[in-house]
Amino acid sequence: MKKVKLTQIKSGIDRPLRQKRTLQALRLGRIGKTAEATVTPQIEGMIAKVAHLIKVEEL
Repeated sequence: MKKVKLTQIKSGIDRPLRQKRTLQALRLGRIGKTAEATVTPQIEGMIAKVAHLIKVEEL
């Protein structure tokens, strides 16, 4: 399975609740926090919804 490294680069403040909860589900929550995730269709969808707030790198 493919893995990705997610880093939050923008704040979740002043964003819709749905985007804030998506960041929490991706184990992010503050600028500079990094998490690894295995790519599944569900994770790909979450990344697409908050792509403007995070940076995605393949491992």
